[in-house]
Amino acid sequence: MRRTRNAKIVATLGPASSDRDTVRRLFLAGVDVFRLNFSHGSADDHRARFAILRELERETGRPIGILADLQGPKLRVGTFRDGPVQLAEGQAFRLDLDPAPGDAQRAGLPHPEIFAALVPGAELLLDDGRLRLVVERCGADFAETRVAVGGKLSERKGVNVPGVVLPITALTAKDRRDLALALELGADWIALSFVQRPEDVAEARALIGGRAAIVSKLEKPSAVERLDEIVELSDAIMVARGDLGVELPAERVPGIQKRIVRACRRLGRPVIVATQMLESMVEAPVPTRAEASDVATAIYDGADAVMLSAESASGKHPVEAVDMMNRIIQEVEADPLYRQLIDASHSAATTDRGAADTADAVCCAMRRTVSLLRAAAIVCYTSSGHTSLRAARERPESPILSLTPSLAAARRLALAWGVHSVHAEDAADEHRMSEIACAAARREGFAEAGQTIVAIAGVPFGTPGTTNLLRIATV
Repeated sequence: MRRTRNAKIVATLGPASSDRDTVRRLFLAGVDVFRLNFSHGSADDHRARFAILRELERETGRPIGILADLQGPKLRVGTFRDGPVQLAEGQAFRLDLDPAPGDAQRAGLPHPEIFAALVPGAELLLDDGRLRLVVERCGADFAETRVAVGGKLSERKGVNVPGVVLPITALTAKDRRDLALALELGADWIALSFVQRPEDVAEARALIGGRAAIVSKLEKPSAVERLDEIVELSDAIMVARGDLGVELPAERVPGIQKRIVRACRRLGRPVIVATQMLESMVEAPVPTRAEASDVATAIYDGADAVMLSAESASGKHPVEAVDMMNRIIQEVEADPLYRQLIDASHSAATTDRGAADTADAVCCAMRRTVSLLRAAAIVCYTSSGHTSLRAARERPESPILSLTPSLAAARRLALAWGVHSVHAEDAADEHRMSEIACAAARREGFAEAGQTIVAIAGVPFGTPGTTNLLRIATV
């Protein structure tokens, strides 16, 4: 089963999409990676969804990626004595550690780490940014604020502290329990929420120990300020536009999205553009024209994947949302302007150390060779997935057929731009490499007899990180 597009689709499973039939229809409609949101659902719910996905993978013979999205810290105000309160612009409002129910003059905020980071002039955003408070005086257990933007405030509403790095880890006790479950079940990707600094990624990597790849969710301004460092330490990046749009002015988010996508493309990390892409399809069977344009913009920019959240998890039209996203991607990639923009935004290869390596040189040569010969396909031999990711970084004109003896690598590569991953035997020598490559290209529907393919691999075969060989073959 072959997709005829390069960009991938990530879809979230939830109450509207967790039975076997719906999951299968979502996959057939175009989902490449399924997201399990650990902010919701029980351990048994996640186990059941994992089982359905692995059964579907066996039935279809196609590697399916599973992304476990950790909740991260949730900062919330406390309760109110008499229900929601109305805060008026200009009024004083106190936040403190007192657990007593609040009123229109004060509320509990059971997060000492917030008070530890506050300074006069700092802002506090409540209820997804609908209300804004400015700190006038603060201490270790309180903050006296002035309401800058008022409105109704209910209990347990979220709190954001833009422009401040909080002394808090990205992994709560709940996240650690959820991470253990996700790794036990065999998640391919772990999405890390509340990333503020590179050290948050390093902490998660030490816990994961190579058992899954890391998607760092960029949802904090402090993370954007250290973008390149975080991208280098991560295996992939998610542009979490919802939270970014709370802590940053909305007009800044599109430019930051493009900056993140460009950084990921330069360093060869898959990048997912997420949040509210087809939001109206939670209720309606068709999206707004602005939403279709939003998805298209991410594809024109060269993003590896676009993501559905509530649209597929709890919406009324989950399969239709996936089908619509699939059609938008196909339409964009068929546009002659798409290739022009992808080529124009292509950058020279760099590694984490700032200089190109042998794999980059081979993949750069591959890109030029494919363009000159109009090759039907690129066949990548990879044991870790590194070769295929470097090939995808080049955004070549021909599709990438990735052959790997590692099922784990094949599943992770379901997220990468243009990569059709197949769990297959490794080659023993260069002659056998060409035979396997040609046979796989024909079997998977990438090439016909007489067409040219370009194969890249590492010698000695089966050794991770040794991409050093390019071979041209005729099917």
